[in-house]
Formats: sequence, structure tokens, C-alpha cells
Amino acid sequence: MLAPIPLALDIGPSELLIILVIVVVLFGGSRLAGLGKGAGRALREFKEETQSPDEIPADDQQKAASPNLGAESAAEPPAPAPAPENKVAS
Repeated sequence: MLAPIPLALDIGPSELLIILVIVVVLFGGSRLAGLGKGAGRALREFKEETQSPDEIPADDQQKAASPNLGAESAAEPPAPAPAPENKVAS
């Protein structure tokens, strides 16, 4: 009979070190640093987007509630467009 496949791989520190060396050789240190930076930025943005409204700071809630406040609100609203003339052909 076939031996059962273990559910958890028994990876020790020496195997992890070998895998790490292979990854560094394949990708290079600078590319790995960039990947880590990008992954950290993605996680940070994900956490910000998944926060519930009570966890968002008050100043951010004001920005979200009224995004158009600023220079546009200080300006007067645009004048209404003139009504079109109805010309009847005779």
C-alpha cells in the first residue's frame, strides 16, 4: 500500500534557510525589498478600507462626509441656463 501523505510538511530551519537562499539568488535582494514594500503598502491600504466607520478618525469622517468642501463651496453656484425659445414655423 501507499504511505499516507502527511497533512503538515515538516520543514525545519535548515530547509527554510535553503529556500531563502534560492529565492534571493533567483530574484535578487533589491527586487525582494520592493516586493516587501509593495506588500506592506497593500496590507495598509486594505486595513484602511476595511475599517468600520467608528474606527475612522473624526477628521477623516468629515472629509468622507463632505468631499466637495473647499474652494468649490466658496464660489457662487452657476447661473441657470436660459430657457430654449419655442419658434413655430408659419
